[in-house]
Amino acid sequence: MFDKLADIEKRWEQDGLRLYLPEVINDNELYTSLLKEYRALSPIVEKYKEYKSAKAHFDEAETLLSEETDKELRDMAKEQLEESREKMAKTAEELKILLIPKDPNEERSVIVEIRSGTGGEEAALFAADLYRMYTMYAESKGWKTEVIYSNPTELGGYKEISFSVEGEGAFGRFRFESGTHRVQRVPTTDSQGKIQTSAVTVAVLPEAENVEIEIDPKDLQIDTFRSSGAGGQHINKTSSAIRITHIPTGMVVECQDERSQYKNKDKAMKVLRSRLYEQKQRAVDESRAADRKAQVGSGDRSERIRTYNFPQGRITDHRIGLTLYKLDSVLNGDLDELIDALVAHDRAEKLRSGEEN
Repeated sequence: MFDKLADIEKRWEQDGLRLYLPEVINDNELYTSLLKEYRALSPIVEKYKEYKSAKAHFDEAETLLSEETDKELRDMAKEQLEESREKMAKTAEELKILLIPKDPNEERSVIVEIRSGTGGEEAALFAADLYRMYTMYAESKGWKTEVIYSNPTELGGYKEISFSVEGEGAFGRFRFESGTHRVQRVPTTDSQGKIQTSAVTVAVLPEAENVEIEIDPKDLQIDTFRSSGAGGQHINKTSSAIRITHIPTGMVVECQDERSQYKNKDKAMKVLRSRLYEQKQRAVDESRAADRKAQVGSGDRSERIRTYNFPQGRITDHRIGLTLYKLDSVLNGDLDELIDALVAHDRAEKLRSGEEN
């Protein structure tokens, strides 16, 4: 590990010097790439410097103990030796975590797709609650959200809604949300006060760049139609809504939230590109059985990941067995405690998997 850390520190120093070279500054693509690598390596190098400092103090204390006869100085050396040993052990563990390979999509923006499942109108209302929760969370992070497609119901729910979250690191936080979210509560439409269980599915797609997924225009069937609102009422007299069918895979993407046909087409293509990228990534993941074991959940929509129990005010994440009694806070976008726990568990599993291998 320490040979690897020495190499990383050397590369970080070289990157830092290259960032000031005129030929790098004048090459925007190279400069951006180099700066990104430099920033990614910085936390590792800083932690490695902490380790080296603790090691230097440890060696100094060891030398003092072997040479010094004065009791007071020896006691001071023993204290320094113990403190340095603890610091070295702590930073070594932190370095192991920092060296875990990151998901290549970690820093990307995302597209989130929410669909109501079992539960009819109650599921659609909960889909709206999840959409609100995610947009409030994104807002707290300073990320921009934009609706791509929505199919609202008359009572204010959504049969389906997809939206983008643009911001550095969005996928790294949202990626644990893929799966089935179950809600237990008394529907507003139920006069008898019976608790109903409904389900909503969420898919989180890393946003793909144009260069990563090439789509042949010949593989697309593009249809236009009129946008419609809740209950099927037309809200647009022109055919600005877009439906794109990717013929090779059968994927269908619709977008009707913009009045401009061209804007709707751009949004629909963004979703299609991200879905194809996610499909490609999934195929790679499935070929790496060992890596799959090191993940928190598969991201499959059929997997029940979380239950929101309104009568008890609790939320339970079934993947890690975590229960919090702060449902209102979570639904208002306070997701960090949940996500931090999932990130920590994911890292621990990957670290354990790496040690076993």
